[in-house]
Amino acid sequence: MELTHTLEHILYMISSSLYLPVLLIVTLLAAYSIYTCGRLAQEWLERRKAGSRTVRQFNLDLAVALAKQQQTHTPLDVELELLLQTHEHRQLIKLDQVRFVIKLGPALGLMGTLIPMGISLAALAQGNIPSMAGSMVTAFTATVTGLGCGVITYLVALVREQWLRADFAAMRHQAELAASRVLDAQDLTIAEDGHALSETL
Repeated sequence: MELTHTLEHILYMISSSLYLPVLLIVTLLAAYSIYTCGRLAQEWLERRKAGSRTVRQFNLDLAVALAKQQQTHTPLDVELELLLQTHEHRQLIKLDQVRFVIKLGPALGLMGTLIPMGISLAALAQGNIPSMAGSMVTAFTATVTGLGCGVITYLVALVREQWLRADFAAMRHQAELAASRVLDAQDLTIAEDGHALSETL
């Protein structure tokens, strides 16, 4: 029995020690959710004016890769595939940051609910009604905030996923066009060399 009480006391101390960090992280997640909404609105305006920044940056890197390929004579399809995967991986990392908040927000919101409820029950056992009421208010506020962070970031991730699908399709299209131009130029050069050789003979 004494062992049970000791373990319960240890778990209660652990839970109580997580109270402030959980509230702090939930507050930071709420600020991050607002920040992602602002970034989303900014990117939406930028896409309406000048198109996708991701595709523009890819086109610049594509021109550099093509120039490098002509000097090093590495296989063109390998260079283009590596460039595509690098850009896609870079954008997916940014998307994973938002997806992480989708799962973390509700989980921490639940922790921010259960921990104050335990504190409020302890206050109730001591007859401290005002302390219990304050803990319950904090508990429900943490739940709402955590769920709100999850909903907001889910909507942001949904929009960004649609944008990224369109960007990836555009990047692959640009890479295929570039590869086609390079191959056509090589075929034309071979044909001209063959024609010149036949005239020499």
